[in-house]
Amino acid sequence: MHILITGLVIFFGVHSISIINVSWRDHVVTRIGLLTWQGIYSLISVIGLTLIIYGYTLAQQAAVILYLPPAWLYWVAILLLVFIFPLLLATYMPGRIQTITRHPMLAATKLWAFAHLLVNGNLADVVLFGAFLFWAVVERISLKRRRPDLVPMLPSSRANDAIIIVVGLLLYVVFIVWLHEWITGISLIR
Repeated sequence: MHILITGLVIFFGVHSISIINVSWRDHVVTRIGLLTWQGIYSLISVIGLTLIIYGYTLAQQAAVILYLPPAWLYWVAILLLVFIFPLLLATYMPGRIQTITRHPMLAATKLWAFAHLLVNGNLADVVLFGAFLFWAVVERISLKRRRPDLVPMLPSSRANDAIIIVVGLLLYVVFIVWLHEWITGISLIR
C-alpha cells in the first residue's frame, strides 16, 4: 500500500502546484522556460503514475475489503461512465458542453472516481479512487479563486458538441467492450 500512496503523493503533488502556489510555478516557468517545465512536470507525473499502477497492483493482491457494494450499483456506475469520454473531449473542443460544465476534465475525473467507488470496496480502491475524487474537488474549488491554465483547444465550431457526443460515445463503447479488460484485466461485459 505504501507504494500506491507514494505514487499518489508524487502524482498529485505535481498536479497540485497551481493549487498551492501558482505564483511560484509561474516564477519557475519564467526562469527555466515552458518546455523545460513541461518536461519535468511530465517526468514526475509519469513516475507517480507508474508507482500508482504498480502499488495498486500489489495492494490488490492482499485485498482488504471495506464494503461489499450491492450488484445493482454496477449499472449505476456504467450509466455514470457514459459521460466520461464526452467530457474529456469537451476539454479540448469549445462548445456548449464545455461552457456548461466549465471544467469538463475535472467533471470527468469526479464522475470516473465516484462511479468506481460505488462498485469497488477494497481498501486500495478506496485509496486510489478516493484520492482522485478528493483532488478533483479541491482543484475545482481552487479554480474559483485563480485563473485556470490555458488548455490547447481545437477551433470553435457549431459541430463540436455533436462531434463530442458521437465520438465520446463510440470511445465509451470501445472502452467498455474491449479496452477496460485489456488495460485492467477486468471485463465489464456481464
